[in-house]
Amino acid sequence: MIKKDSAATSTAVSELVARARKAQAIINNYTQEQVDEVVTALGWSIINPKHNEELAIMSVADTELGNVEDKITKNHRKTLGLLRDLDGVKTVGVVAEYPDKGIIEIARPAGVVGAIVPSTNPAATPANKTINAIKCRNAMIIAPSPKGASSCARLVEFMHAELERIGAPKDLVQHLPFPINKADTQQLMREVDLVVATGSQNNIRDAYACGTPAVGVGAGNVVSIVDETADLNSAAEKIVASKSFDNATSCSSENHLVVVDAVFDEMIEALAVNNAVLVEGENRDKVITNLFPEGRLSSTLIAKKAHEIAAKCELDTPNADSAKVLVVENTGIGEGHPLTGEKLSPVLALYRAKDFEDAARIADDIMAYMGRGHSISIHTNNDERPLELGLNLPACRVIVNQAHCFATGGSFDNGLPFSLSMGCGTWGNNNMSDNMNYKNYMNTTRISRTIPINQPSLDSIFGDYWDNHNISKIS
Repeated sequence: MIKKDSAATSTAVSELVARARKAQAIINNYTQEQVDEVVTALGWSIINPKHNEELAIMSVADTELGNVEDKITKNHRKTLGLLRDLDGVKTVGVVAEYPDKGIIEIARPAGVVGAIVPSTNPAATPANKTINAIKCRNAMIIAPSPKGASSCARLVEFMHAELERIGAPKDLVQHLPFPINKADTQQLMREVDLVVATGSQNNIRDAYACGTPAVGVGAGNVVSIVDETADLNSAAEKIVASKSFDNATSCSSENHLVVVDAVFDEMIEALAVNNAVLVEGENRDKVITNLFPEGRLSSTLIAKKAHEIAAKCELDTPNADSAKVLVVENTGIGEGHPLTGEKLSPVLALYRAKDFEDAARIADDIMAYMGRGHSISIHTNNDERPLELGLNLPACRVIVNQAHCFATGGSFDNGLPFSLSMGCGTWGNNNMSDNMNYKNYMNTTRISRTIPINQPSLDSIFGDYWDNHNISKIS
């Protein structure tokens, strides 16, 4: 790899930003109809089946993460869902009026956005961020992971072709020059107007510390609870489909399965029907040793198929050669118990809980170790239990009776925004708790006019308090 001169690097990044500012000045004057055409064009650049397949093949070849078929599905589904969410949304000019409050809201762009994107989704994530940014009349510069850089560059080429087709400036979408390095990424973050970051927690911390306004997301480590009221066959089918999708590259893949004792054996049987193989005893130790050599997650086993991991670990377990998910018994939580963390592989840590209350406690303990704020899953027919989890556990999303990986980032059968970046609130050291969406990419100007005076009396505010505590009333 050729090492770039630091002065040249500084000039190259600054030139990207300068070109982005010129392009953004043009789109800043677009009508809503023009903006929406650009958004549609960018969506087509990845949803086009030929482009999608090429990007999926490149992504897997470059990163050695996930599988082509699921990458194609993810690129299509996430982009189509985002376009659905943005359809009819106003981001130009006056977007809302509240006559009773005397308020008019005007949407304004942030300017030039720098996007930090991970290797796990080198096409879907930059596409999602770019479309959201352009919807709000920003320009976008992408800082890809080195492993996913060529896939991201190819996506940008497809986007440029569509921008040329409709006569929009190509410099609305750019990426850092190759080879991708940390110095360029850090300089980009300093020079843009907004940073949106997804990926490792080191990347998120760097984004928050760069001095530019930044939106970052937290670590996933999803716990899925199955209680005694659940439809076990449906739960097993959804969990296996979710955990095996794209070889569990998503931060929204289930990492832990907590099953209450009353249905534990039946749930194991339901999982087996769906090719989720139970791993016990010495085989359990083999998985831990190989997946976490020296206590660290193995880069050679993450995002591989379950049967490939089983072969690498030389598991002597029935049906391991056809496994979609490896379900590994676990009892300990925290340091010294590596299965407690995120595994980025179709390996699911299994816990037996005495009852629902115990299951919630186990989930809380796991999230205290890793994954606070992200989300939790529950399979139940008790309507009160999801509410109980939402009221008491540090999770920004409670996903009920759904395949978590598909649901938490938005789905066609739930109301969450389509996104590949999930905010984890203050629990996860984030400044938002929503799925990252277009609202994170724009400013809002508010015009305020006078309204009829609405000033409460002291008695209307404090009257009950004064009476309850024997305080003398004042006029």
